[in-house]
Amino acid sequence: MEEENKTILDGEMCALNIIANSGDARSKAFGALEEAKAGNFEAAEQLLAEARECGQKAHNAQTELLFADANGTAPAMNVLLVHAQDHFMTSMLAEELIQEIILLYKQRAGKE
Repeated sequence: MEEENKTILDGEMCALNIIANSGDARSKAFGALEEAKAGNFEAAEQLLAEARECGQKAHNAQTELLFADANGTAPAMNVLLVHAQDHFMTSMLAEELIQEIILLYKQRAGKE
């Protein structure tokens, strides 16, 4: 029973890691968009780089879950894990779209 609780706890920690890092990535990406709107393209690029780092941390946590699933040691699927996946997917989409929007701002400003 103790091992089962450890697996569940590890799954919760992994999910919270995904949620926290995905949220940070999303916030930094939207911060980058605000900087680009103001014409601060260097700051925008820095924030995008930070967003990618946070996104990579979330991806690494997700990969841990995938390996655990492949090894038969993954925690049971629950709402927290679904919520974590939702955060991760929407943050990735936001980051990709924001990169494209920033490119448009750069083109409009003659910086690209």
